[in-house]
Amino acid sequence: MRNSLISNYRILILYSLSFLIFGLLVDTPAEILAGLKTIIVEPDILITDYLEIGGLGASFVNSALICLACIFILIKIGIKPNGSTYAAIFTTCGFAFFGKNISNIWPIFIGTWLYSKYKKEPYLNYILVALFGSTLAPTVSQISFSSNLPWWLGIGLGISLGIFIGFILPPISSYCVKMHEGYNLYNSGFAAGLVATLIMGVFRSFGIEFEHRYLWSTEYTGILFVFLIIIFLSMILIGYHLNDNSFKNLKLLCQQPGRSVSDYYLQFGEGCCLINMGILGIIFTVYVVSVNGDLNGPTMAGIFTIVGFGAFGKHPKNTLPVAFGTVIASLLNIWPINSAGMLLSTLLSTTLAPIAGSFGAIYGIIAGFLHTCMVMNVGYLHAGLNLYNNGFSGGLVAIILLPIITNLRKEN
Repeated sequence: MRNSLISNYRILILYSLSFLIFGLLVDTPAEILAGLKTIIVEPDILITDYLEIGGLGASFVNSALICLACIFILIKIGIKPNGSTYAAIFTTCGFAFFGKNISNIWPIFIGTWLYSKYKKEPYLNYILVALFGSTLAPTVSQISFSSNLPWWLGIGLGISLGIFIGFILPPISSYCVKMHEGYNLYNSGFAAGLVATLIMGVFRSFGIEFEHRYLWSTEYTGILFVFLIIIFLSMILIGYHLNDNSFKNLKLLCQQPGRSVSDYYLQFGEGCCLINMGILGIIFTVYVVSVNGDLNGPTMAGIFTIVGFGAFGKHPKNTLPVAFGTVIASLLNIWPINSAGMLLSTLLSTTLAPIAGSFGAIYGIIAGFLHTCMVMNVGYLHAGLNLYNNGFSGGLVAIILLPIITNLRKEN
């Protein structure tokens, strides 16, 4: 059974190993080890680009190690690959360049495992909550290494808070889906935003505030563009082969609204999903470069999240209207289109793709526009502890828009 599962995860293992090999090729072992140490002990709140603080090689090795560890857990507990596991692995892979490291994710995993024991249910019911819930991993690092407490007390408190977060996330995540009715694909980001806002409310009531971070690398765009295009082209080619050397079902996939739960892997097969994922990756990688944006840890996190959800709710037809709404917003607001906030908003606003898929492109454009206005302001609430800030914003926008859209459609 386990050998069969390993074979089923061969594609994800292959891409994880490609990250590891790339990281080992671009830097020396000494540079990678030094970079990994810096990545582990530095604060990780938004915006902390691991390429800036740890270097290219260490960042890719960190991402590869996390992905391989997560795949091992999925195999160990017996979960077959599906759209949600693809989304979770690629999202985790992306944010391993941008806040998640091989050290700070484990307390949250332990917390969700303890919750499964408390509920007397198998851990496989909650592992995806753990993977997505690692969006709050910066909380562990922030308390462990950035407080004025003795090192042993800081690390102890950081781990304890991470375990507590992992324990309470499953019921909160489950309830949050009811609030936005599946129209916000980054549901864990919405749930985590609420938790992080509560945590910061408690901290601020005791006079504790975290220093703002803005670390954004600009020197790796060329090499990353080549690497990403090769990765995404390989997805299309592998997917084409697995899809009986055809693009069959791709058109049908692109007609799906994308509302959760939309598992394209189970509906259309691994091959068709990989084609869709590769196309999405190329579109948004080219977009970043075309507006003179930087390819770095944060933008790769956005791109790989889109790619992962290409198996679980996203395709060009429902993502592009939302992204276009953010572009319109950038032409009218005070933020340049290639600024850090706007690039991340454009990429990750696609959490609202189901609105465009369900109600049409016009509503998708409106959702993207409003998302941009919202996401630029909600980060203060959680002080950057929630890596999926766009998921938090997307949940709020969906909750506001849905009753308006549904009532207008009823009137029509």
